[in-house]
Amino acid sequence: MVEITLEDIGKKYNNDWIFANLSCTIAPNCHTAILGANGSGKSTLLQVIMSSIIPTTGSITYTFHGSRVLFQNVFRLMSVCAPYIELIEEFTLEEMINFHRRLKPLIRNISAKEVALICNLENNYTKHIKNFSSGMKQRVRLALSILSETPILLLDEPTSNLDQEGIIWYNEMITQHQKNRIIIVSSNSVDHEFSFCSQKIILENYKKIPEWSSHVI
Repeated sequence: MVEITLEDIGKKYNNDWIFANLSCTIAPNCHTAILGANGSGKSTLLQVIMSSIIPTTGSITYTFHGSRVLFQNVFRLMSVCAPYIELIEEFTLEEMINFHRRLKPLIRNISAKEVALICNLENNYTKHIKNFSSGMKQRVRLALSILSETPILLLDEPTSNLDQEGIIWYNEMITQHQKNRIIIVSSNSVDHEFSFCSQKIILENYKKIPEWSSHVI
């Protein structure tokens, strides 16, 4: 089992605190939603958790089967779906899936054709990603992250670009593949993205008051 512990985490850019004094433990099957308005720091916190951004204050501890994981090895435990992670548009769907499989093993070692079928994109198997609609690309991103054999799944606004049918598909995928994992969802409070989450981090609760404001009368 894997566990993530945040201790007094804060992130500051220049003189502005994005969030501060954030402490919590994230354990398997206690899925977590990071909530807040646009610009509140949701994606920043998610990137801190995935170890791609170093926090200004505090520390993060990752443990796997009771042993501490070195910072540089954390990425091996994680799969990520986020708007800033691009697909390789020159690849066909088949090539994209097989490229991903070399980086992150998929559950049950499923084939590229099985992934395409799960995405309902089997008729686009040899089509180049650059010719996919935004919704089709999002299905591919989600499938590759959810179906990766990783104990931590990080999702940043996962239903963006999905129509109602795609949202239903997303929820079915989560239902099937959430057991014994940590799932963290960053969302603009769109309930269907995080309805399965039992823990919520509301970033408005972790805003640091600017020092100058204490001098205002």
